Amino acid sequence: MVASASIGGTLQYGYNLAIMNAPTTFIQTFINETFLERWDVQLEEYQVTLVWTIIVSIFSLGGFAGALIAGPMTIRFGRKKCLLLNNIFLMTAALLALTSRTARSFEMIMISRVLVGINAGISMNVQPMYFGESAPKHLRGAVSLSSAVFTAFGVVLGQVVGLREILGSEPCWQYLLASNAIPGLIQLLTLPWFPESPRYLLIDRGDKEACINALRRLRGCEVQSSELDEILQEQAETKGMRASHPWELFTDRSVRWQLISVMIISSAMQLCGNDSIYFYASYVFKEAGISDDKIQYATVGTGTCEFTACIMCNLLVERKGRRFMLAGGFTLMTFWAVVFTIALSFEYGFVFSQFVCFFSAGVTGILPTEIFNQAARPAAYMIAGSMMWLNLFVVGMIFPFLVSGLREYCFVPFAAICLLSALYVGLFLPETKGKSLSVIMHEFHRLNFKGQENHFEAQTKPQYQLGEVCLSTAL
Repeated sequence: MVASASIGGTLQYGYNLAIMNAPTTFIQTFINETFLERWDVQLEEYQVTLVWTIIVSIFSLGGFAGALIAGPMTIRFGRKKCLLLNNIFLMTAALLALTSRTARSFEMIMISRVLVGINAGISMNVQPMYFGESAPKHLRGAVSLSSAVFTAFGVVLGQVVGLREILGSEPCWQYLLASNAIPGLIQLLTLPWFPESPRYLLIDRGDKEACINALRRLRGCEVQSSELDEILQEQAETKGMRASHPWELFTDRSVRWQLISVMIISSAMQLCGNDSIYFYASYVFKEAGISDDKIQYATVGTGTCEFTACIMCNLLVERKGRRFMLAGGFTLMTFWAVVFTIALSFEYGFVFSQFVCFFSAGVTGILPTEIFNQAARPAAYMIAGSMMWLNLFVVGMIFPFLVSGLREYCFVPFAAICLLSALYVGLFLPETKGKSLSVIMHEFHRLNFKGQENHFEAQTKPQYQLGEVCLSTAL
């Protein structure tokens, strides 16, 4: 289920980021030729760069739109069906990219990138939610973090497919931009065979039998009463509650620190500079003395470093916990950002991959699943996704100015953000590893309602019969 959902899900985010590097020169030439054919106008270099920048950056705006519609889609269609319907945007985008060269239209490439961004924005929100609601408690972190593993794999795959020897050549750039349809097709053929989120089936749909059948298929054995009791408890706590809207979370004191945590950490994952470092890769490797024809292979090596680190973090997250991984990752990124700054001053690029490696310690995708209840979870993912995409857009726009203004010190602001994020995680974020939602909510209550524990206990005491569904239906 993880492989099927991820191949057409978060893999697309990494893949569609990476494949835009190889055809840069070819598409810029195509833009210039198109203007010349249509209006007999020869564009200046800065004008071509402007159009190209719009093509690249508009992906982030599409992702922002996707994050906003992901919540309502998951409520209406469910987690699995939402991922399947998401491929409509992907396939339309692939068709536009494939035919753009024949149609002599760079506008089709722009529209394609918007649609691909929407696809990525939806999958980056829905997929971790689907995994977090379906995984057993002791594997919840590792299963949810697999979304990041497939994102890193998508980056590597996009870098490899974008090599000049494969699809990164001038005659093939339109096929490169349309190649994202293949993972989407694999998902369409495989994901329908897997069950819907058990929590969605029971809590949102009220279908107890479908929930138990989904749990039995996912676990490969009879349903454990303890696991079902936890879902029943969450159902009791959210009984009579409708799905929250994003703006309602900002006025709800009971989720104040959860919301602050998600917004800060989601923003920090983009403001830390990791995605920007990929745009800086060619300059770094060139300054390190790598020849132009070898830089593409060095970039693949960097993506491989992140992919390997993601796998290692996936193995560690259930051992060390979420707070340790986040705080440790941001701390080490602070250190390597400083070392990176020193290395740039002396024209060494060897520490490039170290910074990227420790970015992989981030486990932000799982947080909204673990610290929000079923009613607030879609809205929380909408806010987290919006912060991520908006900050990606902002960093992408200001990074060239940071490079030109601060030169070798351009990563000092990123180091400061990483340090502040590590301090916040260490001081305020409770550990969620292996804990039920009720326990996690109680810990956040101590931050949200200081001195009002008795009121909280009376307000959230669940009313349900332990094991009633398991005993009556499964057994």
